[in-house]
Amino acid sequence: MKISGKVIRGKGKGKELGFPTVNIELHKKIESGVYAGKVNYDDKEYKVGIFVNKDSNLLEAHLVGFSGNLYGEDIEIEIRNRIRDVMKFENDEELKRQIKNDIKNICSQE
Repeated sequence: MKISGKVIRGKGKGKELGFPTVNIELHKKIESGVYAGKVNYDDKEYKVGIFVNKDSNLLEAHLVGFSGNLYGEDIEIEIRNRIRDVMKFENDEELKRQIKNDIKNICSQE
């Protein structure tokens, strides 16, 4: 599945945790969860960790190895497969540990 849209500002939580995200408003119903995917931007392909919470109508994607500002850019994100369900965490350290594991899992996929 591919999702296209203009990158908008989120709450900044991903950046605060060390995993900045691009955020796109969702116009399709996608099951909440963490997904693996890819983005082609500026003639490069990036593996992507994707978070979807159906309650927020927002897709958040961390482009592995990308640094820069994409606010206002139109991008297309390909969602490949579901990694896990949404989970609650006791604190930010637990969340960061899980995100690192998710990224490792995503990067090991073809």
